[in-house]
Amino acid sequence: MRRAAILFSVFTCTALAEPPYLFTSFRGNGETGVFLAESNDGKTWTSANKAQPIIRPSEPGMLMRDPWLGKGPDGTWHLLWTWGWTKSAEPHASLKLGHATSRDLKNWSAQQAIPVLTADPLARNAWAPEAVYIAAKKQWIIFWATTSSRPDAEYDHRLYSITTADWQTFTPAKPFFDPGFSAIDSTIVKVGNRWLMVFKDERKTPLVKKLRLARATSPEGPWTHVSEPFTEAWVEGPTVLKLGNWWWLYFDHYTKPQHYGALRTRDWQHFEDMTAAVHFPEGQRHGTAVRR
Repeated sequence: MRRAAILFSVFTCTALAEPPYLFTSFRGNGETGVFLAESNDGKTWTSANKAQPIIRPSEPGMLMRDPWLGKGPDGTWHLLWTWGWTKSAEPHASLKLGHATSRDLKNWSAQQAIPVLTADPLARNAWAPEAVYIAAKKQWIIFWATTSSRPDAEYDHRLYSITTADWQTFTPAKPFFDPGFSAIDSTIVKVGNRWLMVFKDERKTPLVKKLRLARATSPEGPWTHVSEPFTEAWVEGPTVLKLGNWWWLYFDHYTKPQHYGALRTRDWQHFEDMTAAVHFPEGQRHGTAVRR
């Protein structure tokens, strides 16, 4: 009898175990909020929360695009997102990012606007924020893409960053990465003793719209050794998961037919297309894959 009870207990715990991988995303223009998908293997992703947003915009007109999700050292989940396409036209409006926290991905803090002031007061936008916790400094570095205001520079992006220890006070924005051309949608991962950045070459003339790599010895940079493009065109929103001995890189192919794709690599030099092996909820757009 006791052996049967133990087996039943083990079976029950296994059956109720939560999938180990999570993937945030948005739908449409980001007006409905942030969605969450789950996976047991990093290949087949199914909608969580009955395919409803886990968090919705709290202010009229706010968007929640490009949602980044990460866990802090105290177990708190942090969510960052693109607040809107461009800076508000209201007098004295500033660029800002969205931020909220949760312990269980169900109950969320009040939504916080993080102002990001670059040296260019006429900069148009702040897109696709992400963050990395730097344990040695006990602080976060938050980075995103912002345009120049030069009249001849239509959406000519560079990457900027701020740091914070408490998510209440932030350092002034400063340049984070400038490859010499328009770049957006950066994500950072530690591989051994080095850091790799995957980012989108955003140039339209000549047309690129592909992903590249840069390398650094610290998540704060400097970022060097920019690679040649290694994906097809019209992809963005890269995010990375380590699955076994492989690094999986997911991306949003955002032109018609819009779909999510994936590559995998062991050495970050040779990439295998795994798009046919992955399955995502319908409408999945630019988000972050993480281990729960």
